[in-house]
Amino acid sequence: MKAERAGTKRDGRWLGLYVLAYLVFLYLPVLLIPLFSFNDSIQAAFPLQGFTLQWYETLYGNPALSGALVNSLVIGAIAASGATLCGITVSYMDLYGRSPLAATISAIARLPILIPGVIVGISLLILINLIGLGPSRVAIVLGHILVALPTTVVVMRSRFAAIPRSVREAALDLGASDWTTFRRVMLPLSLPAVLSAFMLAFLISFDEFIVVFFLAGTEPTLPLYIWSQLRFPRSLPTVMALGTVILAVSFIIAGTAEFLRHRGLGAARRNPA
Repeated sequence: MKAERAGTKRDGRWLGLYVLAYLVFLYLPVLLIPLFSFNDSIQAAFPLQGFTLQWYETLYGNPALSGALVNSLVIGAIAASGATLCGITVSYMDLYGRSPLAATISAIARLPILIPGVIVGISLLILINLIGLGPSRVAIVLGHILVALPTTVVVMRSRFAAIPRSVREAALDLGASDWTTFRRVMLPLSLPAVLSAFMLAFLISFDEFIVVFFLAGTEPTLPLYIWSQLRFPRSLPTVMALGTVILAVSFIIAGTAEFLRHRGLGAARRNPA
């Protein structure tokens, strides 16, 4: 018995070391970006030359950066709204539509997450050229809706599934139509998940690079602007400062979205009927 416990304890230590090594390998490169963004040198190398905020100061008053940021915010808001609306519709019909077609559409909506981004970008480029749209902001929005849709479907489907079916059945038994039940009962109960899905879709759109690379016209988004600046060595510290800001905002948005999602699921568990 003691030998078994010792073996279990030893296995637990190895597992802990493995997890620690994995986290260091995954996040250490990310943590180096904020570190070098405060370094008083254009070289991202040790030893550090000193502490400075000048790279953050260069972010202000940059018209190219401001234009790319505005494009990313506008495209992200529109794409997140479209993806969230589609995700609500698809997931709700998948659970309550009782139709093989609804289940098929739900499965197709989640497929883009399995397709390489390069393939998605090339396919969308061919499609928008065939329909005469061409690379543009509208094309980017459509591409980002496609990329963000799997996330919104997964989030909304889990939220709708957590709501007891008896809630919907009670509303229908009281004479409410399907549309009224969805609008007055199911959707308000799912509001935290809706906000979470929107925020995650916005984050996906804001950070998306591959699709934008193929679909951008004359108005680049922020990731495309960052990529263009990497060709100039003297711009690297400014890029790292910008990356630090984006990283901080992304963590805040993702954390808030996860908090809202868990809050909604927790409320459903506390109030099963």
